[in-house]
Amino acid sequence: ISGYSLVVQARDSGTPPLSSSVTVNVDISDVNDNSPVFTPANYTAVIQENKPVGTSILQLVVTDKDSFHNGPPFTFTILTGNEEEEFTLDPHGVLRSAVIFKHMVSTEYVLCVQAKDSGRPQQVSHTYVQVRVIEESIHKPTAIPLEIFIVTMEDDFPGGVIGKIHATDQDVYDVLTYTLKSEQKSLFKVNSHDGKIIALGGLDNGKYVLNVSVSDGRFQVPIDVVVHVEQLLQEMLQNTVTIRFENVSPEDFVGLHMHGFRRTLRNAVLSQKQDSLHIISIQPVAGSSQLDMLFAVQMHSGGFYKPTYLIQKLSNARRHLENVIRISAILEKNCSGLDCQEQHCEQSLSIDSHSLMTYSTARISFVCPRFYRNVRCMC
Repeated sequence: ISGYSLVVQARDSGTPPLSSSVTVNVDISDVNDNSPVFTPANYTAVIQENKPVGTSILQLVVTDKDSFHNGPPFTFTILTGNEEEEFTLDPHGVLRSAVIFKHMVSTEYVLCVQAKDSGRPQQVSHTYVQVRVIEESIHKPTAIPLEIFIVTMEDDFPGGVIGKIHATDQDVYDVLTYTLKSEQKSLFKVNSHDGKIIALGGLDNGKYVLNVSVSDGRFQVPIDVVVHVEQLLQEMLQNTVTIRFENVSPEDFVGLHMHGFRRTLRNAVLSQKQDSLHIISIQPVAGSSQLDMLFAVQMHSGGFYKPTYLIQKLSNARRHLENVIRISAILEKNCSGLDCQEQHCEQSLSIDSHSLMTYSTARISFVCPRFYRNVRCMC
């Protein structure tokens, strides 16, 4: 307990008795009676041969139960095991290489490291660090090509994470880093540690081919990343049809079914090859395992097919569509829960272009705006 706050009252013996109170704060001064604690108690680390001087090998983690003025900053010292000065230890507890290690020269080093706190008198503790020198990479990283589809409402794309590169390496201790060619950084970024791709705001309609590479420190491998950006037109929202799927997650739909269903859907609803199918959004149905897919079809001449025409086409081809994925319903209007005479209702659809949903898999990522459906009776 670092302190106490007492309320002391003094009362006299008169009639009536009178009193007053005072607050007494008692601070307990800390004595430096706790040694620094390493977490874990001892360490094991690896470094590949031929890594450059200054390569980070290990971060030491030290805590102290004493108050802040009796704890950090800590002073780190390598007591034994570094007679040839192969290692350095900086004031933050980062162990680095001071030479270029060779697996044939030595495969293991054991260091005894001391941590000393800032109290008076100083307290110390020790840990042992085992460093193994392993052979350099012999396997190149492998990465899966990624295709990203972004749907945005005209020039209103806010930016954000749009996908993630999936890469592996058969060398167990390899650390992979990701880079993007510098001239593309005005539109996109790639997180160097985890491969997440970030798009900046205001992307234009079109196709972007990103020059991304993954490196294990020795080998560098290019990755095919293609980004398709489609900007919605307001007229699309007035001519949408919703297909509701049963028992499928957005990620499973994107990764397993989207390409095949899109191809089957085109064959079912397009009157001419030059017509364009636009998937506007996919969104889980709240409180269920269902999934809504919103789409519209643009004629070669520029206009859009009416929902009633599309629904008729879909109804005729429903059995064929369900060979790809199970369909729960085909909706033009959603009067669910409304007691409308003969199910007459008016539906309005709104798009929140600043609330993006990203459904990412290893090979395909789909980024779309959230949509809201509002209905009212026309009785």
